[in-house]
Amino acid sequence: MFRGKNLSLSVYGTSHGPSVGCLLSGIPPGLEINMQTLESAMRLRKTGGKYASKRTEEDNVEFLSGVNNNITTSEPILIQIQNQDAKRTDYSFLPKQPRPGHQDMVMNIASEGNADLSGGGSSSARLTAGIVAAAAILEQILVQNNVKITAQVSKVGRVEAPILQENSEIEDQDIFDYVRCFDKKAGQKMIELLDEVRKSKDSIGSKVEVLISGMPIAIGGQWFDGMESMFASAMMAIPAARGVEFSKGFEAINLHGSEHNNGWKEEQGNIVQDGENPDGIIAGLTTGSPIRIGIAFKPPSSIAKPQSTLNIQTGEVEELVVKGRHDPVIGPRAVAVAKAMATLVICDYLI
Repeated sequence: MFRGKNLSLSVYGTSHGPSVGCLLSGIPPGLEINMQTLESAMRLRKTGGKYASKRTEEDNVEFLSGVNNNITTSEPILIQIQNQDAKRTDYSFLPKQPRPGHQDMVMNIASEGNADLSGGGSSSARLTAGIVAAAAILEQILVQNNVKITAQVSKVGRVEAPILQENSEIEDQDIFDYVRCFDKKAGQKMIELLDEVRKSKDSIGSKVEVLISGMPIAIGGQWFDGMESMFASAMMAIPAARGVEFSKGFEAINLHGSEHNNGWKEEQGNIVQDGENPDGIIAGLTTGSPIRIGIAFKPPSSIAKPQSTLNIQTGEVEELVVKGRHDPVIGPRAVAVAKAMATLVICDYLI
């Protein structure tokens, strides 16, 4: 569950159950839902395409409460999204032979053998559909406060894209559709690498970069209520996330203080930071500079390449080949989810 100062969100459902969705509370009344924004956000997260799972889901969003004529009522908003292309037979090997790197083994033990493990069950990235829908409702709050969120796949394996700028434009629509990368050359190299990965029946890690501009100075809190803490908690909730960094991130390890620090100056009557890529958050409070967040994702665990793992019925380590429809990389579809998580955190402070 996401618990903010004003907003709270809890998800429900399983990957191959009847539906997934979420309950969003704390929304003020009178907020008009932009259906075009909602459809665009859901499309960005969807399956399909050459480099994503072939599972076909329409992801039609139903508001079961809290919305009347596409306007929020202040009541909790219950969102439901039907699962239309579930195939439990793809997971007939569970729970007998848990997948390497997946939650099958630990969730089976935690639930005393009662969990629905198909497709990841309640831990599946399928449940992020509801989170993306909830964030689309909040988009109007960002617009009202002149806050903009941009995100891209910044790295696939060792192929890295240039960092986002506030004025970043899509250079090639096809490249963006495939890998969600704003740089054409980097996007093409990512695609070449993904072709190799797919042919080898393997998967690969990735990184998503989020850039938030337009935030006023001194918004946030301290310690556990600080913006870094809230962002880190939200981003690490995304399935397969393995690390979160801010601004110069882990590169700061290699820097001296004189290289890392950004001084302050006055510009057109506003207090701003000087230098390149300054911190958008210091001590939990916004600085007025763009907030830059990087999220590292592990390679997807379900791969068609043979792997060895325990058969809990025989007690022997045996070969497992995972069939079904799976993503070879997480970053492209995680772009929509990272944007949604950033929207939740920001709007919780702006409401």
